[in-house]
Amino acid sequence: MGKFTKKRGKSTPAISTASLPDIIFMLLFFFMVVTVLRDSELKVNNNVPQATELTKLEKKSLVNYLYIGRPLKQYQATYGTKPRLQLGDKFSDVTEIPLFLEKHRSSVPENQRPGINSSLRVDGKVTMGIVTDVKTELRKAGQLKVNYSAKPRAK
Repeated sequence: MGKFTKKRGKSTPAISTASLPDIIFMLLFFFMVVTVLRDSELKVNNNVPQATELTKLEKKSLVNYLYIGRPLKQYQATYGTKPRLQLGDKFSDVTEIPLFLEKHRSSVPENQRPGINSSLRVDGKVTMGIVTDVKTELRKAGQLKVNYSAKPRAK
């Protein structure tokens, strides 16, 4: 009969970490490809004016963006060349602003709702008529925190 002995002192081999950088880069490229950077497609000309005294918005998730400008060439046959308001992904009328604001308010947690801000991204060549109408409708909807977007002035 043979004698059975226990093998002691042998442990499992160490896990190879040579492929970890490859896995990390694959994950990085996957998330870069899948991530959506812009939530709405711009359908109006939007060359915002330049300014010197600018402040950066802290929480961009609390900002409603309202775009005002002339429609792009591909939309001019349908919507004309007069300045238009774009809310989200579609051209809208000034009367649709309260519904747009309410949709955004409902998606924000209640404790952050007082910090909601509306940012007007107005093309530099647009007259103030439509801008005044938008500001009046924002005031009626109870949105009193409004700012204008601008680019920093080149020195």
